[in-house]
Amino acid sequence: MNGSADLTDDGLIRVDERLSIPRSELTFRATRSAGPGGQHVNTSSTRVELTWDVAGSPSLDVGQRAVLVKRLGRRVGASGVLRLVESGSRSQHQNREAVVERFAALLAAALKPRRPRKKTKPSASAREERLRTKKRRSEAKLRRGPPSADD
Repeated sequence: MNGSADLTDDGLIRVDERLSIPRSELTFRATRSAGPGGQHVNTSSTRVELTWDVAGSPSLDVGQRAVLVKRLGRRVGASGVLRLVESGSRSQHQNREAVVERFAALLAAALKPRRPRKKTKPSASAREERLRTKKRRSEAKLRRGPPSADD
């Protein structure tokens, strides 16, 4: 998938092969947008706010829910609700479609399996350099102290 939301005719937002979210689970709210736009911006509610209850979504299994809550972190509020806002366009319809695409891309990225980290050992030259640096640092600190009795 190229990162954009696959919006099916049956009202589902296809996130990946395993997950589709019904549009009915999403809540949209239109408010007045900030920024330039003159009189138009003062009279039109073009800013779109999308909210989705991660904690209560029947579309997710337990594993997916745990991964989303962990990986989305601060984006999910204390009540388990994900909130996204879009106000890039002067059209409410375009903002709604843009926020839905961002939503699907965000979920797809969060649910993508992570490759496990391969443990590596430092090379012999790296270990030697670390010890040389420690020795140099130690000598520099010793020189800062009071003179010894034999000096």
